[in-house]
Amino acid sequence: MELAGAVVIVTGGAVRLGKAMVLGLARAGARVVVHYGHSADAARQTVAEVEHIGSEAYAIQADFMDASAAQSVIARAVEHFGHVDALVNSASIYEPVGVAETTEDLWDRHFAINLKAPFFLCQAFAAQLGDRRGHIVNIADWRGTRPTASRVAYTLTKAGLVAMTQSLAQALAPNVQVNAIAPGVILPPPGQGEEFVARLLPSIPLRHSGSPADIVAALLYLLRTTFVTGEVLYVTGGQHL
Repeated sequence: MELAGAVVIVTGGAVRLGKAMVLGLARAGARVVVHYGHSADAARQTVAEVEHIGSEAYAIQADFMDASAAQSVIARAVEHFGHVDALVNSASIYEPVGVAETTEDLWDRHFAINLKAPFFLCQAFAAQLGDRRGHIVNIADWRGTRPTASRVAYTLTKAGLVAMTQSLAQALAPNVQVNAIAPGVILPPPGQGEEFVARLLPSIPLRHSGSPADIVAALLYLLRTTFVTGEVLYVTGGQHL
């Protein structure tokens, strides 16, 4: 896909990796829809940074606990730009809770935001494409294919996202390429510092963490390629092995 002038939605695009992807897309010439849930100030700042780069951005608020709100993001983006060429499902919640501590409320939040919303976003995105070609990139996690004993609800949603990627790659072909990125240690979790990253380095074969630029490079590759679909691109330094 030619990114110059393309319209790309990035959910969770106001902060952290989402913001990095928004700015990377803008530098490549794309026009970007910045979805946010509660980070209104951060979304306005991200839009301003895109405009400073010289591209165009449009912020849309939606609470992904409501599936209809997720679908409305596509409709509002089409109303603003006329069409959408690519969808990046980046919005996600992460609560490192084990089996015994998992409540029904926590379970429902994770599945609504991390899996249900991306599915209905993909459905609405594909519907507005018509006969045009498009791309979907889901931001998964290496734990989605290498489950650990902790983070049960989160891990199950990411495993579901990987399965959804592979299923939709078949269902939406040939017009839509659907792929996933599985990040490793890129940023410390909110509230954690670099010491959190340092503790994980021995588990990474390359012995260093990644950066948001690594995720942006993976995203740009998947959006530009014409012959890759249904794949999970691990950006982990080998940690998933």
